[in-house]
Amino acid sequence: MLSRGRSALRGVAARGMAMALGATTVVSTGLAAAPVVHASPAAATGVLRWAPCDAATKPGAECATLSVPVDWARPDGPRLDLAVARRQATDSGARVGSMVFGPGGPGDSGVKTVVDRIGRFSSEVRRGFDIVSFDPRGVGGSNPVVCSDELLADRPSPELRSQADFDATLAYNRRLRADCRARTGPVFDHLDTAQTVRDLDALRTALGERKLTFHGSSYGTLLGAQYAETYPRRVRAMVLESVMDHSVPTAREFLRSEAATAEDSFREFVKWCDGAADCALHGRDVRAVWQSLLDRAGRGELEDPAKPGISLSPSDLVNKKAFRKFYSADFTGLATEIARMHASEPLPASPTSIMSLPLATPVFCSDWRLPVRDYQEYASLVSMMSKTAPDLPYLLPIHMVAACLGAPTANPQHRLRVLGAPPILVSNALHDPATGYAWAVSVARQLGRSGVLLTYEGHGHGSVTSGPCMEDAVDSYLTDLAIPPRGTSCPAVSF
Repeated sequence: MLSRGRSALRGVAARGMAMALGATTVVSTGLAAAPVVHASPAAATGVLRWAPCDAATKPGAECATLSVPVDWARPDGPRLDLAVARRQATDSGARVGSMVFGPGGPGDSGVKTVVDRIGRFSSEVRRGFDIVSFDPRGVGGSNPVVCSDELLADRPSPELRSQADFDATLAYNRRLRADCRARTGPVFDHLDTAQTVRDLDALRTALGERKLTFHGSSYGTLLGAQYAETYPRRVRAMVLESVMDHSVPTAREFLRSEAATAEDSFREFVKWCDGAADCALHGRDVRAVWQSLLDRAGRGELEDPAKPGISLSPSDLVNKKAFRKFYSADFTGLATEIARMHASEPLPASPTSIMSLPLATPVFCSDWRLPVRDYQEYASLVSMMSKTAPDLPYLLPIHMVAACLGAPTANPQHRLRVLGAPPILVSNALHDPATGYAWAVSVARQLGRSGVLLTYEGHGHGSVTSGPCMEDAVDSYLTDLAIPPRGTSCPAVSF
């Protein structure tokens, strides 16, 4: 079993990776009009008026809003309000300052993390820091992306079979972007992480912090890394946990990396089950059992355990069942669920639905330029992923690439250039299903002298509270700026 601290961490991380990986759907409506934004002569108000978020059910959490420009290139133009939340340090005498948490996804709510999931932070960090986070622009309480229900329901399958399917997807993406832009308002064209970097610095100023203490998880590591690149001398301490490598240059390399790290987790699951007597599939051919479920799902005959009478598609089986369990390193739970589904009665064959995309797909599209020329190239990418991850067809990253076809990219990939930043702690599990260990190694190298890699020798997406070794190293760094020796590695916590 996982430790309580690790379980709490994994539960939060599982709601967000790197794009890979959220399970929430796009905020949508059939009626909503674009929100009204107001103009102001100031670049940012810098005022946070704290009030209880929900004193009745969530005592101790305080909420506020921070006014920022919709487009930081036009600081005197329209503005939006960012939703912000904090919990004050539990020991005022030991308080170091504020620590800002950068949520993952994209699409995770930092406000919800502070209000509902404060247990994902260690007791030592909560003792010494006001824990602060926010909903990034386009998410939650910060001018969320709004799109038509009907149009979202018409999303083409990413299983493209021809150039005509490819062209239809491009046309659909154009219609959806126009609809979401009309309903969301001008912020829709300014959702990229480079804009959020400026929001983060405005929040630092509003908190009264001369330098930023930051913990970014999953997609939030992209925000942290680009903040360090933009404002290296405004960083006090920074933890990048489960790390996105924004230097991956092409769709092919991006998809290969994602497929390889996901398949690594599947292989680790099979290896564990072969050696664990308490695995519900112990002594059986795990891959054969899994393939039989994929075959049944492809025929529309596999019942979704969470929705009796409803069939589960192969994509949902891979992404919503296996991949979610890999996030939390819950191999026991995955084996039990596979065994239960394998023993279930087949449903009458029926069409399967297309899985919903993460909440902030437009954020991902604005940060990642992953062009595909035509159907022939797309088919070759799908084939490459199938060879790289034969047990996990149609992983979410290929859905994201399909959803971003034709989209403009305001903040495309590049190698980091960080000059003058203090040591930055880069933390990753060896067997992370979404942000592979190779990405963390790459980012640590890009950070140059500032990059300090901390390795967790276990599994799952998220690592900073995975056992006392990891927790002590991160706590000492954040609180006392004590840097672990380069090359520090922490043992895996047993399942």
